[in-house]
Amino acid sequence: MILADDAMVVMGRVVAPYGVFGWLKVLPDTEAIDGLFDYATWWLGKGDDWREMVVETAKIHNDVIVVKLQGINDRDAAFACKGKQIAVPRVQLPEPDENEYYWSDLIGLHVKNVQGVDLGVIDDILETGANDVLVVKDVTAKTVAVDKTAAGKPVKEKPHERLLPFIASVVLEVDLKEKTMLVDWDPDF
Repeated sequence: MILADDAMVVMGRVVAPYGVFGWLKVLPDTEAIDGLFDYATWWLGKGDDWREMVVETAKIHNDVIVVKLQGINDRDAAFACKGKQIAVPRVQLPEPDENEYYWSDLIGLHVKNVQGVDLGVIDDILETGANDVLVVKDVTAKTVAVDKTAAGKPVKEKPHERLLPFIASVVLEVDLKEKTMLVDWDPDF
């Protein structure tokens, strides 16, 4: 079945097969490692292509989940799932409280500081002990430079990456409808 990408909330990704009987290793992106256990069916896919999968059994194994999904019965089928995302339809999730957000809603927001400087787009979010950290990539920094070590051949520079703490004193406003975030952050950091 195919669903629109915005109808799904990514909750993890398949990182590898586990064993020879079709089990999958899933790295969850949930607040609690067992957060996916609340759902009897998971959606497997990426982009606009999702398939509903029935969970036969799932358990925690160290820092990942190992899961047996109905219809994936051998290592080859499990290996074909590597790199795919695990998601749940947004309508099945509880509404977040005020000033709380699902990470998948923050990814892709355009970030500007209070001086009006465009800092880039949220590319990832890191969980740390103290607070979450936003990985903001400057998408306009894709300039071509000449690298003297590469015999004068043009080389693309890596986009500038900023790490911003996701705390109230830094993140001043989040507008999910406009896909923007206002922050109090020096552009030189």
